[in-house]
Amino acid sequence: MTIKTTSDRGRAFMRGHEGNPLTCYLDPVGVPTIGTGFTMRSAAVRRALARLGITKLAPGKTKITAAQSDAIFAAVLAEEFEPAVVASSPANRKQHQMDAAVSAIYNLGTGAMQWTWADLWRAGDIKGAAAYLGSHYNTAQGKKLPGLVRRRKEEAELFLNGRYASAGSAIKEAQPKPPRKPDAVVKEAQEILTSKGFNPGAIDGWMGEKTREAIIAYQKAHPHLEADGILGPATLSQLQRDAKALREAATKGAGSAIGSGALAFMAGLPWGWIALGAAALAAGYVAYRYRDVIARRWNSWRGKEVTV
Repeated sequence: MTIKTTSDRGRAFMRGHEGNPLTCYLDPVGVPTIGTGFTMRSAAVRRALARLGITKLAPGKTKITAAQSDAIFAAVLAEEFEPAVVASSPANRKQHQMDAAVSAIYNLGTGAMQWTWADLWRAGDIKGAAAYLGSHYNTAQGKKLPGLVRRRKEEAELFLNGRYASAGSAIKEAQPKPPRKPDAVVKEAQEILTSKGFNPGAIDGWMGEKTREAIIAYQKAHPHLEADGILGPATLSQLQRDAKALREAATKGAGSAIGSGALAFMAGLPWGWIALGAAALAAGYVAYRYRDVIARRWNSWRGKEVTV
């Protein structure tokens, strides 16, 4: 029998990595997202949301139910992602390969079925395809993200060996004992929390009580997040977005000022003023791109309700 759909275990695997927030949030690169990674970039998602009367995703405001999320997930897989894998993979694909491939392109886009890892699969090099998938496609805007690193490795393991390793990995809850191996995602969150003045205790990759308390404090400062002490996709994305805003403010402003100043100096122009102007332009760009972050900080400082 030719495999053409994902299995229940495959869908649970994807949900484990995507999570299922029922209130819209911004992903790390600023894309409004809801449910199991649903964004308006997908035509199938747009159609499914339109059937619910939703034509726009508003972070912190748009909400769906668990049942609606399940229905959208099934429709999107059937309309967009499962056919993409079927059309561009060997007919003798196994169920675990189908599940791994759908998970990968659900995160990367259907075009990923034309990338190197899929070329290797079509050529019959299963080990090569798994190795390439497990070591690539794990960055967002040039930055390697621990969650994507883990996801690609687990998809590669599923593709090669049929091991469904990670149901629930997108949700990090407090644990009474430290894990045998530090969790890279939790460690990333601890580092960002520390930089924001929320004390998670030691940066050790352990989702302990101290880290839980820091997450609750952070969530309370962002009322569009549920203050439940759980490190889920929405909270992690907000942390990553806040951290990225600070990095860009520092690097783009300084880089523009230095680069423009040096060019002006070599051209015999008033480099100081030009550098200052370039820095101001860079700061304006970052302020516009992360205006949601700035608005939250401003509203928090003034004691007003924080909105996205």
